[in-house]
Amino acid sequence: MGSIGDCYDNAVIESFWGRVQTELLDRRRWRTRIELANALFEYLETFHNRRRLHSALGMLTPIEYEKLHTPATA
Repeated sequence: MGSIGDCYDNAVIESFWGRVQTELLDRRRWRTRIELANALFEYLETFHNRRRLHSALGMLTPIEYEKLHTPATA
């Protein structure tokens, strides 16, 4: 990561929102904000965090990455 204010500052989140737009938002029209909010929640919880592999995480899902890097509690 770069320092605050340089060209890499928002790269990760910009990439995330670009992927959300491609994989979810641009695929249909949403009738209500509630319908969109529910679809976004479902996308994040069932696909993005549990099944989608992330190159920045060594081709692991966020859940797998957290399991590998969270110390076990006794």
